Amino acid sequence: MPLTRRQATSAALAAVPLVGRSPERIHRTLYIAGDSTAAQKYADATPETGWGMALPFFLRKEIGVSNHAVNGRSSRSFVDERRLDAILAGIRPRDLLLVQFAHNDEKSDDPTRYTEPWTTYQDYLRLYIVGARAHGARPVLATPVERRRFDADGNAVPTHGDYPAAMRALAAQERVALLDIEALSLALWQSLGVEATKTYFNWTDTEQDNTHFNPPGAIAVARLVAQELLRTRVLARHDVVRLHQSVPTSWITWPPTS
Repeated sequence: MPLTRRQATSAALAAVPLVGRSPERIHRTLYIAGDSTAAQKYADATPETGWGMALPFFLRKEIGVSNHAVNGRSSRSFVDERRLDAILAGIRPRDLLLVQFAHNDEKSDDPTRYTEPWTTYQDYLRLYIVGARAHGARPVLATPVERRRFDADGNAVPTHGDYPAAMRALAAQERVALLDIEALSLALWQSLGVEATKTYFNWTDTEQDNTHFNPPGAIAVARLVAQELLRTRVLARHDVVRLHQSVPTSWITWPPTS
């Protein structure tokens, strides 16, 4: 399908590593396939921030990040729009393909995006696994980061139904590394509580967004992703940096809208 100007800009940005890393220094690239929670944001969306924008701050310079995550996509629509094909056209042996979907797979009223957790969701995720492996790259599954939702007693509650469990089961079946970002983010929101979590999500004077992040939230989730990449031995200890250091929110930048 034809690309809009923004989509073309997004594709161009995704084709190169972020934060000014020189191509000659990059030994491996970590590709991100996902939705708006991970995606690159633009100046007109400030302060909304995808966690993929912050992930490079936790990786050594020799590992590039190519963020192909796009707002509103599910595991199904990302494939149907040939966005997975675009990744596979450039991915190389030893590269990584990190896959996080579910937010839009859950939209049962939209047949172009909806998948059923234990059937079509797993079927589409297998396409990412098979595609990465066919190119000598390593697939990595990440359960969907949790939304900000609390019950009347102040307990953080899960919002993704069976999708995280379906992904965990698929990862075990296919022997794919699993980053359990759903469980870790839920625990983080619980530890922060009802009020403090507002400072991690895109809450502004005009918007109360309990799905998307601002810079502190994106940095916090990217830190969880980096920790999981280390825990699962997808990356070695020397590949991960600043896990226990403060990352300034000023490092986050938003490219021009057009």
